[in-house]
Amino acid sequence: MSDLGNILRKTRLEKKISLDDLQEVTKIRKRYLEAIEEGNYKVLPGSFYVRAFIKSYAEAVGLDPSEVLNMYQTTNPSPAAEKPVVETIRKNRTSVRNTEKLSRWASSVMFVCFILLIFGIVYYYTYKNYKGTPADKKPAQTQSPRITDSTSPATGTNPSTTTNASSEGNVSPLSTPTPTPAPTPTPAAVQVKFSSNEKGVDNYTITGTSNLNIQMKITGPCWIRVDALTEDGGKDMLRQKLYKTGDTDAFDLTSSAYLNVGAASALELTVNGTVVPVGDTPNPKRVQLNLQKN
Repeated sequence: MSDLGNILRKTRLEKKISLDDLQEVTKIRKRYLEAIEEGNYKVLPGSFYVRAFIKSYAEAVGLDPSEVLNMYQTTNPSPAAEKPVVETIRKNRTSVRNTEKLSRWASSVMFVCFILLIFGIVYYYTYKNYKGTPADKKPAQTQSPRITDSTSPATGTNPSTTTNASSEGNVSPLSTPTPTPAPTPTPAAVQVKFSSNEKGVDNYTITGTSNLNIQMKITGPCWIRVDALTEDGGKDMLRQKLYKTGDTDAFDLTSSAYLNVGAASALELTVNGTVVPVGDTPNPKRVQLNLQKN
């Protein structure tokens, strides 16, 4: 055991610090601490680590690190041993720098490739969906009228008696064109649209039909009153009832209608095949269906 190692070990024991405790404090392996106490510095990775470990050891046991390092330098002068470590560190730094440069270069190349890929995709879909303008299309070739194609009758002949001679010498009158019937107009589709909410009443406008068809499906106990609206603005009550779960009801009217629903979430309302949302809460709801006849 060297004098330095003896001093370090004696101080540690006086402080009542075990090697395990010292390993926890300095983060140095226990076998390296034992090698420092025994003066067996060859076990350590290198002279740089020897001085670093001795300094940490001295600080942990309360000794002056500078004095301890001076004692180590006096008993173990080995400046030449520093070169391999320094060279190794320089090599590692050079390798790290080269790796960083390569990484930046690879990132730049990937970014450029990504931009080119985006432009390629945009160009492909733009070219694929391009249909051209009317000016790009070639004009259809027209043929000059021929004398034989003219529909005008020859001089001295009656248009009504013009005939086409067949190979057998038979003649047949020219057929007259059949007039094309005008297309039947398609009736407008039925539309049910929300128009406004006035004074707590949801107003819907129904167009494209002369009848108002109301279908009601009850999903829970609910009181409902249905009125037909008259032309003078009055109401003609059609039904007032407390419906039960599973009940259904229907109305076919030629006028507008007004519904007063006690529990909105208990009613599924369909008007001329279109579902009209009443609400998803058990609160009262009023709905007016305004029929606009064509």
